[in-house]
Amino acid sequence: MRPATLDDFVGQSHLLAPRSALRAAIESGHPHSMVLFGPPGTGKTTLARMVARHAEAAFEELSAVQAGRAEVRALLERASERRRGGGHTVFFLDEIHRFNKAQQDALLPAVEDGLVTLIGATTENPYFEVNNALLSRSQVYELRALEPEDVEALLRRALARELDVAGLDVADDVLAFLAARSGGDARSALNALELAVDTARRAGRGAVELADAEDAMQRKAVLYDKAGDQHYDYISAWIKATRGSDPDASLYYLAAMLEGGEDPRFIVRRMIVLASEDVGNADPRALEVAVAAAGAVEHVGLPEAQFALAQAAIYLSLAPKSDAAKRSILAARAHIAEAGAESPPAPLRSAAGGAGKRLGRGVGYDNPHLVPGHVNQQEHLPEGREDLRFYRPDDAETTFRERLDRLRAARGRDV
Repeated sequence: MRPATLDDFVGQSHLLAPRSALRAAIESGHPHSMVLFGPPGTGKTTLARMVARHAEAAFEELSAVQAGRAEVRALLERASERRRGGGHTVFFLDEIHRFNKAQQDALLPAVEDGLVTLIGATTENPYFEVNNALLSRSQVYELRALEPEDVEALLRRALARELDVAGLDVADDVLAFLAARSGGDARSALNALELAVDTARRAGRGAVELADAEDAMQRKAVLYDKAGDQHYDYISAWIKATRGSDPDASLYYLAAMLEGGEDPRFIVRRMIVLASEDVGNADPRALEVAVAAAGAVEHVGLPEAQFALAQAAIYLSLAPKSDAAKRSILAARAHIAEAGAESPPAPLRSAAGGAGKRLGRGVGYDNPHLVPGHVNQQEHLPEGREDLRFYRPDDAETTFRERLDRLRAARGRDV
């Protein structure tokens, strides 16, 4: 199932787009040493093989889990013999982070001398796990987990080209389930598809059923359509459960969406909205938590970002609730839409530039910082609109309500 050309390579478009540095280096046949960093099943080994193929070089592969100095020394001797004959060697070292400092240092002369083009693969952050001396002689490329649509494309390619499914029907929902549950790991999805096909054939059935795919992945299918009713029903249920201060139900619907392959960015956007719409100033930190969760989704991604999403869901569920902010802005906008917007009082208008001041703008402004208590008596609403009141804090915003009452009283305004 490994692609024969770069055009067949699925995913990693951020690295292999036309005219990108990595693609140009591969296609030129003059690759450089590199470290490929990313989750399992994202194409690190496949990419290394394609580098060797384009360079017309021998491909030597070792796993740092099993290889020691003797294996590396033997490989370098073969590379040296190959170079004497005009050949070149691409050395693919899987799980390079498992080599200790001394083992990594032993590779430096061969890399520096150009005896081998080293391609290290790791699931760990190479800036913490690989020696600086080796990193300085290599380029680090981060591979990303495949999107479900990428994995599904690979599964369909397997059915069309390689996998023996003669006499068997594999439904779209089976492929969609395997793609969504693979966690962006193409190898895991392909293995599960092969196992599901074998299971159906041994059972004498004419089709691979969803139960076969569930058994192969050891996970239950969640009926979830990201473009259909479930997409809206589950997020609606999550919002209402969280608004209802039920953390267990909130986590249930959050888990259902994640299991269904929902985009975590869609979920966290609703969390940010809920933090202001349903919690508001009853707990101003709710918005900070939701925004921080959004940052975690962008910087960490799934699966680890699920913990930040869960933390935010629990916080939002248990936070005191108030929709005063929502009611206030909707009331203000409804008034503007119906009655229009009057010009601000002259003292509040901008006096920037001499012309504005000559027209009386900004004249008579009473700066509250020059008044004891930092509360002035000036009217801030337009003339004829002095009695408008939009913000009406409820019982969950007692601190804000009490402060507002004191401020309005100090300014001589009706509550």
